[in-house]
Amino acid sequence: MDAGLLLFSLIATFFAAALTVPAGFGLATMITPVVFLWLSPHEAVAVVAIVHGSHNAWKLKVLKESVDYSSVRRFGWAMVIGALTGAALNTIVESDLLLLLVGIALIVLPILSITERWTNIRLPDTEDRIGGFGSGFFGGLTGHQGALRAMFLQKRLPDKTQYAATAAVLALVVDLTRIPVYVALEGWQVLEAGWLIVGLVLAAILGVQLGKRWLKKWKSNRIRNGILVAIITSGVLYIHEALTSLELL
Repeated sequence: MDAGLLLFSLIATFFAAALTVPAGFGLATMITPVVFLWLSPHEAVAVVAIVHGSHNAWKLKVLKESVDYSSVRRFGWAMVIGALTGAALNTIVESDLLLLLVGIALIVLPILSITERWTNIRLPDTEDRIGGFGSGFFGGLTGHQGALRAMFLQKRLPDKTQYAATAAVLALVVDLTRIPVYVALEGWQVLEAGWLIVGLVLAAILGVQLGKRWLKKWKSNRIRNGILVAIITSGVLYIHEALTSLELL
């Protein structure tokens, strides 16, 4: 085990977890490249899901008084169906193709989020089930659910604390749905990374405490924009790596 790489992974997860408290999404996107340093794409998605779920559970504990449960009811059931579908397909899709899909999702979903803010289009409440299913599906398939969810949720909840708390609940709904599927289908491989999971979970939980302070002091739009740039950059790199592995470049 490389101590330097482990330290880097823990520090990166800690700060990623802190940044995503005010941003409302982005943890899976930021730590997936870190976990790829240790594991193959299928196992990495499963491990990131466990860290992501632990992070959101702790974030909910910290912000539970601000949750908007009407939004949870509008999104939740469709997210569960989408997450089950995506998680089942995750183990079927070949690793390089999965990496390519992750890369495409990391470019398309943030662009959709940016475009929605530029055009100031407010999607009707009746379409929340579409956003819920899509967010759950991409969360189950690739682990990246936040950008699509943010498209639908940001306009509903302009209060940044209420938005962060509600986003944590919805993300946790997807995580609790997909993790059992991953463990059932990839169980032993995931358990072999137990030591890494414990370290990353602890780093993510500690990051929430710092993120709560940033939530009160920082403008969440600036953090969100920075994360979107990082997401798109990661997507381009993933696509390049996948196309190279598939011998298409």
